[in-house]
Amino acid sequence: MQAKYIIELLKQKADPVYLAGMQRYAIDAAHAIGVRLPELRKLAKTIKKDHTLALELWDTGLHEARMLASMIDDPAMVTEKQIDNWAGDFNSWDLCDQVCGNLFDRTPFAISKAIEFSTHTNEFVKRAGFVLMAEYAVHNKSASNETFIALFPILEREAWDNRNFVKKAVNWALRQIGKRNDILKLEAIQTAHNILKQNHKSARWIAVNALTELTFK
Repeated sequence: MQAKYIIELLKQKADPVYLAGMQRYAIDAAHAIGVRLPELRKLAKTIKKDHTLALELWDTGLHEARMLASMIDDPAMVTEKQIDNWAGDFNSWDLCDQVCGNLFDRTPFAISKAIEFSTHTNEFVKRAGFVLMAEYAVHNKSASNETFIALFPILEREAWDNRNFVKKAVNWALRQIGKRNDILKLEAIQTAHNILKQNHKSARWIAVNALTELTFK
């Protein structure tokens, strides 16, 4: 399939009502046409994995085409440069989350990029760092506890960032790592208590929210 043909398929699935509603969820719809996520997933299943097509779709700049690109790309063919380039194009939380959860977290660079992005000045790139941590915790069942224990100091360090999409991702990562097993839950709870001691509004929110979930009986 060619990118041009895929774009035509996407336009046929476009929903003006959904497009209008995207802005209510703080999604940048400037380059969107309003295709729902389930429709994108169904289309991705018919296309299957195609790295070249994924790159072409990304280059169109269309929001839904980029979401679809993350679903059909082959993680084994993704390079660090591609991760950097695509992350630099993030302009909304949903695109960031889909690309990280569909693709980036399945590459060999997931953890190294998560750590690198955790100090980025761009809100969506920094969010990507913590979304990668969260998604990796969910999807990589064989990862060692040590891999995640090394991330707790980063979560604690960056809890000061009051930007909405960053603090929510820090919280997400803390909760998902803590839910992997009892050992990591104890570490996550301790990290949340450490974060709670910080004199930042965002830190308090992150900690209280995480503790509510992790200590719930």
